[in-house]
Amino acid sequence: MSADWGPVVVAVVLFIVLSPGLLFQLPARTRVVEFGNMYTSGISILVHAVIYFCIITILIIAIGVHIHAN
Repeated sequence: MSADWGPVVVAVVLFIVLSPGLLFQLPARTRVVEFGNMYTSGISILVHAVIYFCIITILIIAIGVHIHAN
């Protein structure tokens, strides 16, 4: 019996990449987008959560990313 690691890998990578303020923040405090500022706000957390949900839905349900380990 092999496990499907695709959804786990996709979720972890997207969580790290889409953490508000780590690589970018949308919307930022003074601009629309800031890169690497390490700050966050409630609205940016909401925007990043919506982006995360959309991308993970597309990759896992629509495309069907699968990684099988033996």
